[in-house]
Amino acid sequence: MNEMIFGVRAVIEAIQAGKEIDKVLVKKDIQSELSKELFAALKDRFIPVQRVPVERINRITKKNHQGVVAFISPITYQRTEDIVPFLFEQGKNPLLVLLDGLTDVRNFGAIARTCECAGVDAILLPARGSVSVNADAIKTSAGALHKLPVCRENSVTATLKFLKDSGFKIVAATEKGDYDYTKGNYADPTCIIMGAEDTGVPYEHLALCDEWIKIPMKGTIESLNVSVAAGILIYEAMRQRGFENE
Repeated sequence: MNEMIFGVRAVIEAIQAGKEIDKVLVKKDIQSELSKELFAALKDRFIPVQRVPVERINRITKKNHQGVVAFISPITYQRTEDIVPFLFEQGKNPLLVLLDGLTDVRNFGAIARTCECAGVDAILLPARGSVSVNADAIKTSAGALHKLPVCRENSVTATLKFLKDSGFKIVAATEKGDYDYTKGNYADPTCIIMGAEDTGVPYEHLALCDEWIKIPMKGTIESLNVSVAAGILIYEAMRQRGFENE
């Protein structure tokens, strides 16, 4: 479990002090002058807020939480729009992985481990409806999440448009793919999108992709575990780019 802060005033002070906050849980019916101050402090910050029944917060802590609990992140999240220019300035040919709606923390950790081993430049996550970096993810990643930049974004659509404008090819892994993943082109700046375990990449994001690729299946099960699928695609990208150049 990540470090917790509870109580409205304490959470406000943590936000204002610039603490790296993973998420904030707020009881559904919270109504107070102090809670208005909390929401004002959260405005325009990339901090996910979940409105939950007070019973859920009571299960987390027995202390006087006043209907608010914040979890401190073990890492500092970054922004795609800051990372990308930095990578180009370093003369890199960037490879990014966007996990679009992934919710299983162990799959996330396993993907992060593969990304670090393969030299992926950053992992991108939506701020809402997605995994975040917690102790389980870091453990499963074998510490990779302490070494690999993780960007958290409010809008996947805006992020994809920014990447396209920056010269990235966007490649989506999907069962609806047009062709085998080995026929995709990952040689130039590329962002590979992996979707949620059950629903895949949302269509509104697929519509912004340059290529839809798939991994061929010969068995009766319809899909691979997402961390295995990510590993296959990441190492195909490495192969195309030339291992000796990494």
